[in-house]
Amino acid sequence: MIRELKTLVAVAREGTFAAAGDKIGLTQAAVSAQMQRLESELGLTLFDRSGRSAHLNKTGEQILSQAQELIRMYNNLGTTPVGHAANVLVSVGAIASLQRSLLPDALAKFHRQCPEARSRVIPGLSMELVNLVDAGEIDMAAIIRPPFALHKDLRWTTLASEPFRLLVPRNASEDDWAELLSTRPFIRYDRTSFGGRLVDRFLRGMHFSLQELCEVDELEAIVRLVANGVGVALVPEVATHKRWPAAVRAIDLGEHTFHREVGLVHRARGSLSDPARLLTKLIIGIAGNDTDEDT
Repeated sequence: MIRELKTLVAVAREGTFAAAGDKIGLTQAAVSAQMQRLESELGLTLFDRSGRSAHLNKTGEQILSQAQELIRMYNNLGTTPVGHAANVLVSVGAIASLQRSLLPDALAKFHRQCPEARSRVIPGLSMELVNLVDAGEIDMAAIIRPPFALHKDLRWTTLASEPFRLLVPRNASEDDWAELLSTRPFIRYDRTSFGGRLVDRFLRGMHFSLQELCEVDELEAIVRLVANGVGVALVPEVATHKRWPAAVRAIDLGEHTFHREVGLVHRARGSLSDPARLLTKLIIGIAGNDTDEDT
């Protein structure tokens, strides 16, 4: 039944049987057959069907929440011996910049306070990681805040608000960021990422005519390109960039400054293991944000 439950989660996440099938490598007919089999085994109707469309009904929403918890428990099989409840695997996803900044310190504290627990860090893009949390495949993720409302079962806590700067080679003598953007080759922050969408929205709003040279997702790679004199770039000032490399210079955008919000997304604390709840608390504490989580 685990296979059918994972397919149910994919259907809820993707919105249709066809889209779920594309995501997990099944035909629409196979997804439909699995959902019919699941309904038969449970003796419940999970979808309101109309023509070719099918939407989770109230019962389906309840089963979805239970399915996500069962998948999480299934993924932890073998990691929680009887009598050693603390010996669980805590899985945390993280974008590259947060892996390099607050996560190592949080994990160090976590393993000192919970020595019997194990942790696993899953790298990835924000969109991929929020989907893994939503599917119950990882406990939490440190990501850029999505530009859409999170599922009602997910919780968000802001860790930092990172201002974007115009990064230029050190030998660029000009200080007018608008002039530099308009006249220098531009290295774009990948538009498929949440951070790249913020840059794209800013540029469209300012109506700049750019000399686009390349598009890159990894921030460290963008910084290296600027340091090598390839062009200029709009990048967030992350914790690891409080001191920029000597070969670059960061120019403040003044009143036009926009920000990238990074934070922690996880399921409701009641559905997390005790070690997972501890790790969320430590990550939030190290980020200097001890306030309540957003809804």
